[in-house]
Amino acid sequence: MLLQRIANRGIRLGTLLERAASRHPSNVLILDHDLDAAPQLGRRATIAEVADAVDDLASRLWAAGVRPGGRVVIYKSDAFDITLLACSAARIGAVPVLLSPQLDGATAAELVRRTERPFLVTDRSKLDEELPEGIFGITERVLLTAGVHEQATALADLAGARRIPAVTMPVDHPTLITHTSGTTGTPKLAVHTGRSLQARYRPQAAAVLPVLPGRETIALHVSFVHSRLFTALAISLLRGFPILVLRESDPKHVGDLFAQLRPGVLEAHPNSFMEWEELAEDPRGPLANVKLFSSTFDAIHPRTVRTLLGATRRRGALFGQLYGQSEVGPAVVRAFSRRRGEDDDGRCVGIPFPGMTDVRVVSRDGNPVSPDNPGYIEVRSDGRIVTYLGEQERYDSQVSDGGWWRMGDVGYRTKWGCVHLLDREVDLIEGFGSTLAAEDTLFGKLEELTEVIVIPGPDGRATPIVCTKDDKPLDAIRWQRAAAGLSPMADPVHMRLEELPQTATSKIKRLELVRLIAARTAPLA
Repeated sequence: MLLQRIANRGIRLGTLLERAASRHPSNVLILDHDLDAAPQLGRRATIAEVADAVDDLASRLWAAGVRPGGRVVIYKSDAFDITLLACSAARIGAVPVLLSPQLDGATAAELVRRTERPFLVTDRSKLDEELPEGIFGITERVLLTAGVHEQATALADLAGARRIPAVTMPVDHPTLITHTSGTTGTPKLAVHTGRSLQARYRPQAAAVLPVLPGRETIALHVSFVHSRLFTALAISLLRGFPILVLRESDPKHVGDLFAQLRPGVLEAHPNSFMEWEELAEDPRGPLANVKLFSSTFDAIHPRTVRTLLGATRRRGALFGQLYGQSEVGPAVVRAFSRRRGEDDDGRCVGIPFPGMTDVRVVSRDGNPVSPDNPGYIEVRSDGRIVTYLGEQERYDSQVSDGGWWRMGDVGYRTKWGCVHLLDREVDLIEGFGSTLAAEDTLFGKLEELTEVIVIPGPDGRATPIVCTKDDKPLDAIRWQRAAAGLSPMADPVHMRLEELPQTATSKIKRLELVRLIAARTAPLA
């Protein structure tokens, strides 16, 4: 009964902070950075103070002319106030459209254009350095969180605006628009409703409750423009968990904070967890109190799971992995404990949430699906978005009869129902096998690696791109031993981690990396 009650509380973005504050007003939010739109919060504030800031920002948006059903694009410098502004827009019935600060200005402008004359919340640096001059011609009004501009309105100038009661919108009305990762081209705008967000929240809340029966400090390092952040916040806020929100992932910075605050739960991108492996050797034990590591965005390397679980002293500590997509939310779940074996398959991403999500794997060629002949992974979930804004045909092309959504990944299911993810459809290298499994093997055998990506090279051969600790040269003999059992590959290409093109959630843009490598090796004209 308690489990169902927790799961049914709902997200309802516009009043999330207000409801959390009514239950746990003295609960705290801790930040590792300052906020442009709400500087009065500092780096530590009660949830009651944060809720008041959301109410205040909502009143300023209303004073600027934002109304229920209107769209508010938020494209500003990276900070948690992106999330607060989204809640503020939703509070007055508007639809926040979240664009990653990492998007280039031309791509952001194209998405603004697709949104059809929205209000745009940005800052002076984005106007000067990223957005094209024509941005004012495709927006209703430009609002600034920092700086001034003669053609824009500073939100600071609207301080003291009359407070507006929260507006309740129908559950099937759009409530949030996020964009896809953009790993395969221009991002698509994914439209979420109150009902679809609630459907995503329900399985996650139900899964967390048995693992965390008591009060824990939650540390979140999740993209401020990703829908996952809102479900993670709702679970934490409504249960009164203190929350540490991180913008930076640098291990030294993170280690200092964790050593002081001793979080019991870490939620982060897989690549961030890979960076934090070095914290396992920190004598201060910054990971010693972690009861649950949680990763949502990609299957994570087994080496990383073993390293992090080995660093906590909590009894029964778990590493929870959710496989899903921006369009459908989490679809399957798997938990790892310290008992995980060295040979445990990192490609196994888990099983569907009983009664909430379902998965099937469809043959690509009419032959039975197997590890050697992976099929298309398809998901059915009430958490699925309702459309791609301005691209209905593209959306319809991914939905088949019965509401099955094509994930763009290939894999298979075992007789136990476990889903095994082998590759993205667009990343398949015929005759090579699973590139992701090869990466797991290499990453597990070579502790000096900080990243390894296997892509098709200019000649079509599988080509490993490697990054190493401190950018030290890779030992050729060690590499040959590690790669001995894998399909033949070209010689590894050594790059610095910061050179790899990444999305807002730290995924490697593999297709862009393919083009980058091809350009490097192209003969001069």
